[in-house]
Amino acid sequence: MLFAVPKKGRLYDHCLGLLNNIGIEFNRKPRHDIALVSNLPIALVFLPAADIATYVAKGNIDIGITGLDIIRESQTEEDVTELMRLGFGKCKLQVQAPVASAAASAQDLVGKRIVTSFINLTRKRFAELEGVSEDEMRTQVRFVSGSVEAACGLGLADGIVDLVESGDTMRAAGLHAIDTILDTESVLITNKHMRFPDMAQIIRQRVEGVMTARRFVLCQYNIAREGLERACAITPGRQAPTVTSLEQPGWVAVSVMVEKKQLADKMDQLKLAGATDILVLQIANARA
Repeated sequence: MLFAVPKKGRLYDHCLGLLNNIGIEFNRKPRHDIALVSNLPIALVFLPAADIATYVAKGNIDIGITGLDIIRESQTEEDVTELMRLGFGKCKLQVQAPVASAAASAQDLVGKRIVTSFINLTRKRFAELEGVSEDEMRTQVRFVSGSVEAACGLGLADGIVDLVESGDTMRAAGLHAIDTILDTESVLITNKHMRFPDMAQIIRQRVEGVMTARRFVLCQYNIAREGLERACAITPGRQAPTVTSLEQPGWVAVSVMVEKKQLADKMDQLKLAGATDILVLQIANARA
């Protein structure tokens, strides 16, 4: 099975970490864009992120990781299957205008000059704002491949469309967001005619396990049986808590998965409910 991952850029390091966490073992030689996986019948293909959706859509690659923005820009959403969103590489595709300009919304840039590396998404957005087809739109959309934020300062554009993560680069260039076209993140995709469905399912299960481990911790505590119902209402878990009787009569031990973002509040509530010996354990991996 051919598995494409970005060869560089904002998703590359995240993808390498994910491959390691799901147990894919490989050795990529310098300047080589193909690496054989030693423990699974998979060949990793390192490609520009902007090309991965197209290769997957056409069936040249079986499965791949790329950005949702790339899928939409390459207009391949009808030809690929989104297996799951991966939670990293999150950013926004935004319309940005100079702070010093009078533009307060994307509508204010209709009929003006826009520079972007996302030609298709930009043309679609401004055609919608004008209420016409893309062939009839008045807004001038030009392509540049990089340093899009410099276009306004150099007099090439009245506004830009680009990916924004923290916004620091845009603020440094004297720009501010006036519209969001798309919220994007990394996505695991396959084509509509998958040649290796069983292997794709294995990869999906492993990725889901890693994502579950990142999202949850294992919380363990002891509580008197009369307080069990209240405690289980506080920590219902993904399916149900595991309850074990203790040697001490009338007491039970509870083991349950809790979302990390809720952990502090849940521990406070458990303490008030009478729980003791509350422990938190990290989850290295999981399967649903």
